[in-house]
Parts: sequence; C-alpha cells; structure tokens
Amino acid sequence: MKDEKFQAGFVSIVGKPNVGKSTLMNRLIGSRLSITTPKPQTTRKNITGILSNDNYQIVFIDTPGFLKPRYLLQEKMIESINESLKDTDVIMIICDASFFPTDYDKKVIELCKKFKGKILLVMNKVDLVSQEKIKEIHQNISNLPGEIFLTSCKLGKGIDDLRKYLIDNLPLHPPYYPIDNIATQNVRFFVQEIIREKIFLYLEQELPYSSAVSIEIFDETKDEVNILANIFVESRSQKKIIIGKNGSMIKKIRKASEKAATEFMQKKVRMELWVKIRKNWKKKERILKEFGY
Repeated sequence: MKDEKFQAGFVSIVGKPNVGKSTLMNRLIGSRLSITTPKPQTTRKNITGILSNDNYQIVFIDTPGFLKPRYLLQEKMIESINESLKDTDVIMIICDASFFPTDYDKKVIELCKKFKGKILLVMNKVDLVSQEKIKEIHQNISNLPGEIFLTSCKLGKGIDDLRKYLIDNLPLHPPYYPIDNIATQNVRFFVQEIIREKIFLYLEQELPYSSAVSIEIFDETKDEVNILANIFVESRSQKKIIIGKNGSMIKKIRKASEKAATEFMQKKVRMELWVKIRKNWKKKERILKEFGY
C-alpha cells in the first residue's frame, strides 16, 4: 500500500427517523454494527462504521433521526447530527421514497447545504413504490443539490452502485484508522446497543424511549464474557412492565441479548440484567452525561 495513492474520507448518514439510515450503513460495510428496529428514533448517538481495504477507507457516521427536539435527550441527538456534518467529505441524505418529500426531508436538505461536504440524495425503500412515484421523485429533486441514488436496503438493491460511487469519489488521504478496525466505539458500547435493541423490539409504545442501558461489569476471558448490565426506566410502573409477570419479559430480553452478543463477539456471553429507576433521566444533564450523552 502506498499512502500517496490511498483514498480515505468521512461519510455522514443523515435523515428523518425510520428511513433506513442504520440498515444502510450495515449494508455498506457488510457488518451489523448499528441496531435496527421498526420503531423510529432507535439510534441515539453517532455510530462510526469503517470500511477498508488496501486502497481505501470509508468512515461512515450513522446519526440519530432528525426531528424537532421535545426534551434534553433529543437536543443531544440533534447536536450529534450537527457534529457529524463538520468537516465531513460526503453527506448522504436518506429519504423514504414512499413519502418524499416530507417537511423533515426539506429541513434536512437545508441543514446539509450549510456544510461543505458533497451531498448525495439516497431514496430508500424503492421496492415499495411504483414507477410513477419514482418519476415524481425525480421531478421533486431535479433542482436539489447532489447525485441521486435509488436503493432498497431491505433487498440490497442499489447498494453496490452507491458503495462504488463513494469509493470513486474519496479524496486522496492516508487511512484515519487501522485497516482492520470496523468501528471506533468499544465492544461494551455495542453490547449496550444490543440490549437496547431488544427492549425496542419486545416492548410497546413509549417504554423503549424511556429506557437506557449501562454496563456495570464486563468480564472477558479467552472463552467467554460475563456481563452485568443495568436497564434504567423512569417510573415504577415501567419497571414492572420491563420485568414482566414472574420475570418473563426481562428473561426474554436477556436471552435474546445473550444470543446476539455471542454472535457479535464470537464467544459465549453470559448476561445478568437489573432494572432500576431514574426519574426523568431524559431531561437531566447530569444523568445524560452519566449515560454517555
């Protein structure tokens, strides 16, 4: 590898909630780093995924969904989006082809115009729309900045073309991270995300949005990992729901989390989960900092 011919750059992935940003990054790097659920606002922090070979390195930044913040946690999420757009080389705006253009799509595009990164418009979920809708999309974005890509992250459609375009347009630069790295966050972070994903998948309505996860013990040996994690909720009634009748729900979350963490780490994971109450944690600066926001 000769550094003077190496290409490397940062690609920020932005868009409104639930348009497929995390699934897109997972597809592009070929590894499941960002958690994905059918519920919006699953991603709360910027998550970095790295795709490298001997000639290039793409550093993807998967951001939280763009929205109008209603409490401090969501304000922190918007700050994460703005931070990701600083000094990025490419900004990928992801939109749901079924509903484009929404007011949030327009706000995201206007926000991204303020930054210097090259803009790409990625219309996702094209497997769900008609040819007439695709023609309508092209009419709506004809006067907007950037290249246009039609994708289906669910089916993998358009991903190879998008990846090739990104590689072809990377600036000449030495790698930012070791070539064998696939993320900048540590394993503990991704295990926390796995647990949070299962909470989102198994619990209904607002409860997942009122939950946070922190790891208290992470004891790793050559053959296995023993983990003690705390799940924080905002009220006694929420704690009761997340534990479930005779502990049925927390057992379900634990087993699913152990299985996913074992697959992720490629070694046996044993997990213990405790549910604790932190009232109004989403609105308190001190607690948000404690949880890493």
